[in-house]
Amino acid sequence: MKTIIEPFRIKSVEPIRMTTRDERKSLIKDNHYNLFSLKSDDVLIDLLTDSGTGAMSSNQWAAIMRGDESYAGSPSFLHFEAAVRNLMPFTYILPTHQGRAAEAILFSIYGGKGKNIPNNTHFDTTRGNIEATGARAHDLVIDEGRDPTNEHPFKGNMNLDKLEAYLAEHKDSVPCVMMTITNNAGGGQPVSLENIRAVAAIAKKHGKPFIIDGCRFAENAWFIKLREPGQADRSITDIVRDCFTCADGMTMSAKKDGFANIGGWLALNDSDIADLARAKLIQTEGFPTYGGMAGRDLEAIAQGLSEIVDEDYLRYRIRTNAYISEKLDAMGIPVVKPAGGHAVFVDARKWLSHIPPLSYPGHALAVALYEIGGIRSCEIGTVMFGRQPDGTEQPAAMDLVRMAFPRRTYTQSHADYLIESFEELVPLKDRLKGFKITEEPKLMRHFTCHFAPLG
Repeated sequence: MKTIIEPFRIKSVEPIRMTTRDERKSLIKDNHYNLFSLKSDDVLIDLLTDSGTGAMSSNQWAAIMRGDESYAGSPSFLHFEAAVRNLMPFTYILPTHQGRAAEAILFSIYGGKGKNIPNNTHFDTTRGNIEATGARAHDLVIDEGRDPTNEHPFKGNMNLDKLEAYLAEHKDSVPCVMMTITNNAGGGQPVSLENIRAVAAIAKKHGKPFIIDGCRFAENAWFIKLREPGQADRSITDIVRDCFTCADGMTMSAKKDGFANIGGWLALNDSDIADLARAKLIQTEGFPTYGGMAGRDLEAIAQGLSEIVDEDYLRYRIRTNAYISEKLDAMGIPVVKPAGGHAVFVDARKWLSHIPPLSYPGHALAVALYEIGGIRSCEIGTVMFGRQPDGTEQPAAMDLVRMAFPRRTYTQSHADYLIESFEELVPLKDRLKGFKITEEPKLMRHFTCHFAPLG
C-alpha cells in the first residue's frame, strides 16, 4: 500500500484549544517571543520536542499499576534493569529522572577545567553539562553532516580522521569519547554501525572510554537496517545490541525511545566509575533502585523498551517525517536531507537568507510558524549554540528549525495542517525580520532568554 497507516488505535483523546492568529501574535509577544515560555494550552500542534511528549500504550498504563514504590530493592527496578540489559548489555545500570541527570552525573566524574570531550555533535544539555564543569565540548561530525542538502545516508557519522587527530592533539585532557545517536543537533541524522565500531576502536586504541548518548537508539537502528549493507535481514533488537556492545557506557533519556513521559539512565561497565556515579546518584537523585523515578515509571519504561523495537511502528515513524519533508521540499522550502528520524528540520539560514545569522533566522521562522499556524517548534542554531564559553557570540554551524514529532500522538491530518501552514508562510517569508536577545542566562540561554523583534 502507498499509505502507511498509524499502527495503533486511539483509546483516549485530549482536546486542543483552537486559537486565532491574532491571539497567538499577542501571546508570543507577552512571552517575550520565547516559544518555551508559552503555555501548552496556547499551542495547536506542539513540535517543540519529542522528549516525554509521546502517548503511552495500554500495556504501559497497565504496567504503571504494577509499580512497586519500595524505597530500596523494588521489583519494578529489576523489571527495568532486565529490559535495559536485554538491549544494552552493560554491567551497571543506574536509573535517573531523565537523560540530563545522567549527563550531569557522568560529567561530574569526567568533566572539569582543562578537559576536552569530542562528539559527533553535542546536543544542548550535553554541551551545557560539560561546560558547567569548565570542560570544553567539541563537534567532529563528518563534513556531509554540515551540508543540509547532502543525501549521505549516515550524516551523523563521526569524522574518523578528525577524531584521530583530536586525540593525538589533546591526549590526556580527553576523559572520554562520546557519540550521539541519532545526531539530533545535526538534523536527526543516523550513525552507521560501521562508524560506531570504528569510533569505538579508535577510542580503545587511545585508552579512552567510549560513551553513547542513546536517546534515539531505535530510530538509529532502523536507519541502519534500511541503509547499511548487510543489515537488511537483521532484527532491530540485534542491531541495537551490536551498537551498544561497542560502548563502555551510555546516557539515556527514556523520554525519547523509551516511550516514557519521564526517566532515563546512566549505564557503565567500569566498576570504579560506577561506584563514583552511584554515590553521586544517591546524593542528587535517589537510591540506586529508583534514581529519581517512581516505581510506576520504571515499569512504564520496561514495557516501552519492548515496544520501541517494533518494526511496524518504526516504519510508520520514519515515513511520517519523510512525507512532510518531501512536501516542504516540493514547495521550495530547504529541508535537511535525507529526512531525520524524529523530526523535520528546515534550513532557516538558507530560506531566510535576508536575515543574518546573528539576527537569528531560525528563531524568526519558529515565531512566524507559531503566529500563522499555532505550531510550536524549536530553533537549533545560533540562539542555541552561538554563545561561546568566553562570552563572545558567533554563528552556529547551521540555523535550523526543528519540528520534533511526539511518538504516537499526532495523525495524518496534523501533518497536512503543518504543510498547509508552510504554504501560508511562503508568500510572507521575505518580509520576516530578525530578532535580538534582550535578556539571557549564562548557560543554555534558549530555554529562558527574552527576545525583541528587529525593525
